[in-house]
Amino acid sequence: MIKINKKPMIAIIAIIWTVFQMYTGIFGIMSPLQQRSIHLGFALLITFLVKPYSKKADKEKLYIDQIILVTLTIIVTSYYVMNHMALSLNLGRYTNYEIFVAYAMLFLVIEASRRLTGWALVILGVIFMLYSYFGPNMPSLIRHPGASLQKIAVFMSLTTEGILGVPIEVCASFIFLFVLYAQILQATGGGEVFINLALSIVGHVRGGPAKVAVVSSMFFGSISGSAVANVVGTGTFTIPMMKKTGYKPHFAGAVEAVASSGGQFMPPIMGATAFLIAEILSIQYWKVALYALPPAILYYVAIFLMVDFEAGKTGLKGLDKKELPKAKEVFKDGWPALISPIVLVIFLAVLQLSAAKAASYAIIITVIIAQVNPKSKLTISQYIDTMIDGSIGMLETTISCATVGLVVGSITLTGLALKLSSVLLAAAGGSLALLMILTCVTSIILGMGLPTVACYMVLATMVAPSLIKMGVLPIAAHLFIFYFGIIANITPPVALASLAAAGIANADFKKTGFTALKLGLSAFIVPFVFVNEPALLLNGAAITIIRVLFTTTVGIIALSVALEGYFFNKTNVLQNILFILSAALLIDPGTITDITGIVIFVIGFILNRKSATKTVEYKY
Repeated sequence: MIKINKKPMIAIIAIIWTVFQMYTGIFGIMSPLQQRSIHLGFALLITFLVKPYSKKADKEKLYIDQIILVTLTIIVTSYYVMNHMALSLNLGRYTNYEIFVAYAMLFLVIEASRRLTGWALVILGVIFMLYSYFGPNMPSLIRHPGASLQKIAVFMSLTTEGILGVPIEVCASFIFLFVLYAQILQATGGGEVFINLALSIVGHVRGGPAKVAVVSSMFFGSISGSAVANVVGTGTFTIPMMKKTGYKPHFAGAVEAVASSGGQFMPPIMGATAFLIAEILSIQYWKVALYALPPAILYYVAIFLMVDFEAGKTGLKGLDKKELPKAKEVFKDGWPALISPIVLVIFLAVLQLSAAKAASYAIIITVIIAQVNPKSKLTISQYIDTMIDGSIGMLETTISCATVGLVVGSITLTGLALKLSSVLLAAAGGSLALLMILTCVTSIILGMGLPTVACYMVLATMVAPSLIKMGVLPIAAHLFIFYFGIIANITPPVALASLAAAGIANADFKKTGFTALKLGLSAFIVPFVFVNEPALLLNGAAITIIRVLFTTTVGIIALSVALEGYFFNKTNVLQNILFILSAALLIDPGTITDITGIVIFVIGFILNRKSATKTVEYKY
């Protein structure tokens, strides 16, 4: 055990890592094994430096195990870098030293994952590797020939099918750059501008503080790569503001959790998963972002409505308009911070640059604008701190993706994806509706506790194929499982976003988690609609798209009213039944169901409106 200041070491590694990522982001000249192993090597080094063997250990001290692990990481990474061509061309005849490297890499990733994210993901990865080994002893539905320990280690570590597979490729190629971009934008005042914009737009209306949380989390979450990071980034401001104006702590935390989680499927970044979807489906990124936009907007419409109805039911008002920033002033003072997000979208959607180049150029533009603008200018020390924060913020995603590589690799090695798809299809019995429910539940369970990219990769490999086999449009299938995988952030018992929000709100975690789930329930109908009718993904004739957008919005309003028990006034049992029935009918797009659902909604609307009028007359 050595008492040493580790920050200079971490700073040097973070700076080198950042320069490496920016260089390859712009020029992109390295081989897959080189790029991915170097990226993972940097993440392992920083993880072992910042995370001791135990939470009880002194983080300021350097322990012997950290020194050993850092040394082993350097040795293993160096071998990949110097022998990447030989490993790429290897046909299975590995040397003893290469087998040692394979086992060492496996150990390093598992230990880093344990230190950084806890046991959940480690256990998941180990279970899948055990499944690879004990294949002949498995039940007939998922039985396979099995593989030796050496074959598993080599396949997971020395090929691009396991640890150094697609998840790490995406991390190494551009996720790091987007995380760094978000950090620099936040450091130069971008986050504050987003919050002030939200305050100026909705701060004064009924339930204003909660609506500020929804809007600001949508803005910030659209460029953030983590629901939890979004909660921490905006929740430290919005949650106290909500509590101050009368919202109960658990409700304030729940609003922030559900709003922050939604940012993960809000374009342009979508938690960096948009680029993965584009790569897996071999379609252009901008198309993925375009398809995902209507469901993301409808998600926030649902949350906005739930917050509004809660405010109406409890009599919560907005903030004093005189105390709020004015939109003109926000734009006047903060417009420089909005340039790079707009330019980033132009780079991605209009100029169609690669994600890595677009992010790299956006970072450069943000830095230039910050240095020109006296209000956002940073010192060299602040930029170093931002690089350190960006690197540390990238650790969870990188290490999680490496660990998820064990899951993906096991699925590839054993052919489990086809088997699981067959199981789901058999259980559904040919019913798409039942298959969607089973897939929804499976996605939520498998998504619990996983970072955004890792969550998507597990679900894309294991669950999406069953929907596609049933005839669902591939983009709809992938957005469906991604949507519900993200919902796991607010679904107890894990609900990481709810946990973070409850901590900030000093609220009970269970109450916060279940309230967040309730707030998000009205958005659950959106994926079911776009699987049944891809027009919701802007895929179809214009008239059909307009009809589906309208009926889905009405369905969300109906379900939100029923869940909150409030519209213009508190709803009674009959009105709740009508609104639930209307929402159920509008989930399945069709002429008869749409017309019937709209008619029932109108009846509920009229009844509630009349009861609200009577209440007003009685009060006066």
